Amino acid sequence: MTGTKSAEPIIEISRLVVERDVVILRGIDWRVEPGQHWAILGANGSGKTSMLRALTGYMPPTAGTIRVLGETYGRTDWRELRKRVGLVSSSVQQMMPEGETALAAVISGKFAMIGFWGEMNDQDRKRASTILRRVEASALADRPWQHLSQGERQRVLIGRALMADPHLLILDEPCAGLDPVAREHFLQFMQRLASRKSAPTMILVTHHVEEVIPAFSHVIVLKSGRVLASGPRVRVLNSRTLSAAFDARVQIRRREGRYSLAVKPASALVI
Repeated sequence: MTGTKSAEPIIEISRLVVERDVVILRGIDWRVEPGQHWAILGANGSGKTSMLRALTGYMPPTAGTIRVLGETYGRTDWRELRKRVGLVSSSVQQMMPEGETALAAVISGKFAMIGFWGEMNDQDRKRASTILRRVEASALADRPWQHLSQGERQRVLIGRALMADPHLLILDEPCAGLDPVAREHFLQFMQRLASRKSAPTMILVTHHVEEVIPAFSHVIVLKSGRVLASGPRVRVLNSRTLSAAFDARVQIRRREGRYSLAVKPASALVI
């Protein structure tokens, strides 16, 4: 990867503490190696969003260290680093101008702006068109944002993030608001995207185990601001860990590399 050594971790968090009025994150350790794709899983209030905000520099740590793409928080201009990190989140989606075309939205990612203005040069237009093909959205190029479905918007936002050629792509609950069929189509698209040799390291933030597709090789599970479990997906995603994460008796089933969660009656035993 450009700008990083092959043996250097993509993300390295050590003893991270975030405290405001209360302690939000408590001694988080996390390391993401090249070639890995991770899912951050946990119940509402577990610390997923706070860890994401700390990782992207929007929530300064109280203690500990954060290294992303070889750069250390506090020693690097995080505004420059963010240009190498693609972010797909509901906050970005809500700020997109309704009349902006999908092509213009993708081009805006090169400049880290919301709402593209100025002249589109041929080089940017060509690259944005290539990216729209890559995210399987070529037919949407001239369609205004207001006429895109939720799933189409998520694909365009991924294209927007890829326009800056990021080394790291963070997907913050990208399936929120999608109906079951649209969600499945989007997850299949993410699987294809992650399988490409040119794909950046991908981080998925979710509280739905069903969204942890095979592309995500590793999972970190948070609870009450701490790491409950972390490691290879096949080892971490089990009934015992997820029962502890969600404070409920749940059973995890796996079929053809996909997972589902069933909540068991309170009197049932966790297997």
